[in-house]
Amino acid sequence: MATFVLVHGGGDVGWAWHLVEAELRARGHDTVAPDLPCEDESADLDAFADAVVAAAGGRRDGRDRKDLVVVGHSYGGFTAPLVADRLSADLLVLMAGMVPSPGEPPGDWWSNTGYSEAAAKQAELDGGLTGSDDPYVLFYGGVPRPLAEEALGRGRNESPAASRQPWPLATWPDVPTRFVLFGEDRLFPADFFRRLVPERLGITPDELPGCHCAMLSHPKELADALVDYLNTSTKHRPATTR
Repeated sequence: MATFVLVHGGGDVGWAWHLVEAELRARGHDTVAPDLPCEDESADLDAFADAVVAAAGGRRDGRDRKDLVVVGHSYGGFTAPLVADRLSADLLVLMAGMVPSPGEPPGDWWSNTGYSEAAAKQAELDGGLTGSDDPYVLFYGGVPRPLAEEALGRGRNESPAASRQPWPLATWPDVPTRFVLFGEDRLFPADFFRRLVPERLGITPDELPGCHCAMLSHPKELADALVDYLNTSTKHRPATTR
C-alpha cells in the first residue's frame, strides 16, 4: 500500500482531489489531501510545506509505510518538492505543475519562463480559449458544470507572502520525478510544458487528456498514471534545475 500526499494548486482546497482519492483508495492505497494555509497572508512556501508534512504525519520514523508519493498540481509545484524533500518521498509527481528554479519567487516564474508569449501563441491557434477570462474555460473545460461550479465556489485567496518568497531549495530534491501535462489545459499550453520541463528538470513530460483541473475531469486516468509510476520511479531522476 502506498500513501499519496496530494498538494492542491493556487487558491484551491484539498477537496479538489476527492475523486482521485476515491480512485486510489479503491485500489488499496492511502491518501492525504490537506488544505494549504493560503488565506493567511503571512504564510509562505515553508508554511505551506509544514502544513502538508504535518497532515502526512511527519517524517517517516521507522513505521512500515512502504511507498510515499507526493503529487503537486499547478502552483502546488512550488510546495510539493519541499514536501518530498522533507518526507524523503519515494516519488514526486507534478501535474500541470509550475517547475521552480532555486531562489525563484513564484511571482517571477511567469516572466522567467516566457509564459505570456507561449499562452498568446496558443491563443492565436485555439481562438482565444487559452488565457480565457471565463474560469469554466480556463480551468474547468470538460468538468461537469455542477462539479465545476462547486469547485469554483470553494476557491480561496492566495497568500502574497508565498508569491514573494524565493524558492528555498538549492537544488531539485533527489527524488524520482514525473511530470504530467494535460492536452486540453487552457492555462498552461502543452507546448509550453514540452519546452519547460526538459529545460528545468531534464525529463520528458507525459501527456494525458484533460483540462487544467483534470483531477475533476479525468480522475480515473490520473489514478491509473500515479499507480503505474510506482513501478518505474527509479528511472526518472531529474537533472538539477537551473
